[in-house]
Amino acid sequence: MIRLYITRHGETEWNIEKKFQGWGDSPLTKKGINQAKLLSERLKNIKFNAIYSSSLKRAYKTAEILKRDRKIEIKQMEDLKEINLGKWQGVNYESFNGIYSNELYLFWNKPHLYKNETGENFYEVKKRVKEVLNKIIKNHNEGNVLIVTHGIILKIIMSIYENIELKDLWKKTYCENTSLTIVEVNDNKFNILMTGDKSHLKGEEYAIK
Repeated sequence: MIRLYITRHGETEWNIEKKFQGWGDSPLTKKGINQAKLLSERLKNIKFNAIYSSSLKRAYKTAEILKRDRKIEIKQMEDLKEINLGKWQGVNYESFNGIYSNELYLFWNKPHLYKNETGENFYEVKKRVKEVLNKIIKNHNEGNVLIVTHGIILKIIMSIYENIELKDLWKKTYCENTSLTIVEVNDNKFNILMTGDKSHLKGEEYAIK
């Protein structure tokens, strides 16, 4: 049996600015770094057999903080990257002013029908997420595995484990920055122990003393 500890990167500048990130990138904020440090403290006594991270900087930086002084290589996985949003990346989604209104509606309300000519749809993302999860699980017979990824990817992962259709992707929330989700995997059977827990985030400032 293996136990997957899955989290999202810390808060970024584009999170604050309400910009679509996708495959674009922006640095962690001070708050985002503190969020990662608080989760790191929570996980400090967990013996991880492996750490996997999206190759995007915001996730990898979070993984570095979570790694602490463990003698483990952080394995970057392209398929753990956020959904590719093409020309939307870096754009404030409140400033579209009618542009892409239909696409935005589908994105937030009917994700199974959403299409982006310069990016990915949710079916394409789900396919690669399934593949990367299978690779990770195949690599480990037992132990604890840490996965650092992104909000939509985390939602897709949980839709797989909870057998939720893409049309219902947004009906549950467990993708806040550095929230913790834990799933046990044993012979292709899944046991969800925790979803989107953020009890390690103490107060709005997430202060580290």
